[in-house]
Amino acid sequence: MAAAAAAPAADAGWAEVDPLARFDDRSAWRDCLRSQTPLSLAGFPATALFPLATDTGAVGVLELRTERALAPNDHRSVSSILRLDRNFEALLDYSERDTLTGLLNRKTFDDAFLKLALPPANPGPASAAGERRDGAAAAAHCLGAIDIDHFKRVNDGFGHLSGDEVLLLLSRVMRGTFRYHDRLYRFGGEEFVVLMRCADDASPATAFERLRANVAQYVFPQVERIAVSVGDTAVDGRDTPSRAVERADRAVYFAKEHGRDQARSHAARVAPGLLEGAHQTGDVERF
Repeated sequence: MAAAAAAPAADAGWAEVDPLARFDDRSAWRDCLRSQTPLSLAGFPATALFPLATDTGAVGVLELRTERALAPNDHRSVSSILRLDRNFEALLDYSERDTLTGLLNRKTFDDAFLKLALPPANPGPASAAGERRDGAAAAAHCLGAIDIDHFKRVNDGFGHLSGDEVLLLLSRVMRGTFRYHDRLYRFGGEEFVVLMRCADDASPATAFERLRANVAQYVFPQVERIAVSVGDTAVDGRDTPSRAVERADRAVYFAKEHGRDQARSHAARVAPGLLEGAHQTGDVERF
């Protein structure tokens, strides 16, 4: 009998952070991270801590527990492996990032989006009700499209260097607004996309309104003030990347047509009939 083909699976795009130990409760980890040097802890099993570094500094700690303390040669071997991993991550990161803003680029979006429909490679533990927290059962997902209002006026009035500075600073505002594990993309020009987990229907509206307000309050050099129009949509398990982005874009267009500098939800607009439903031909939507 022929072996059954392995079902496609994906690494989890988001990690559950609540069960993790608090960083402040691990003083040795904190010391290792701040000093950016390996530390050895007494006791059994023997424990060695190694800082995990990127080009921007140490971002984590690797903890090794062994029956006996690591010899100096073992320390050097682990450090060498971590340096190789750092170089590999830097190359991978460079290919996946927008060179101006440092956000994820457009070509990485489709793969990340399609993984949402796949079961995780390592399903989580079963809950008390016997269900596993994976796939759609773990959390819903939503997508937001962000467009700078009147960005052409910035380039025409202050020059393209100032326009690039606005894009760079906007990306920093986005990082400060969204959670660490939300995925932030620059699609090109003044268009940005956010792919995030949503605990409930109100979560995306709250998050994107917070972004809009943060951008409106931020003082940009020379330009001083800009505004953004935002549209969001829930991600359906049958969605293609283009369909979901198109719905979010439709909500952005609605925001721009009704005064700009606002966040609008596609679902909220469709429900009362303010937006026309999608005209579908196969997987293509037209409006």
